[in-house]
Amino acid sequence: MTDTSAPGNPTPGQQPANPPSLRVLGQYVKDLSFENPGHAPVQTQPNIDLGIDVGATPHADGNGLFEVSLKLSAKATAGETVLFISELDYAGLFQLQNVPENQIEPMLLIECPRLLFPFARRIIAEITREGGFPPLLIDPVDFVALYQAQYRRAAERVQNGNGGAN
Repeated sequence: MTDTSAPGNPTPGQQPANPPSLRVLGQYVKDLSFENPGHAPVQTQPNIDLGIDVGATPHADGNGLFEVSLKLSAKATAGETVLFISELDYAGLFQLQNVPENQIEPMLLIECPRLLFPFARRIIAEITREGGFPPLLIDPVDFVALYQAQYRRAAERVQNGNGGAN
């Protein structure tokens, strides 16, 4: 007979492990618009201005539920002519469990948008194609760099606010 310890009995000095978890409970389009004010044959590569914004709000029910919103905007111009303007607000409902307090914000503003991005990218590609243009395939986004830039801007705003008071 072999001696095995029961899986529920931790060894002395260890606590039972409740690893952090992230669950995607749902994904949905909150808002979508496509304007095609200057559809004309384009002979040159259009200039495309992209905007990306990420936000997270706790759900009213609590229980570690958060809505994370990924907003993508694209404006294509050829010279002075606006070819199209596309805006998408794509969101997901996420549940975080056993996540340390200092890791909640990075989880919501880096990992959650990273999970949403491929779906939002596909929607933008399809809507531009259906609008009569080649599909707009947005390059992958470095959400870590985006988070760090947002964090630096917030720190600068706080510092500038305090700098004026001193």
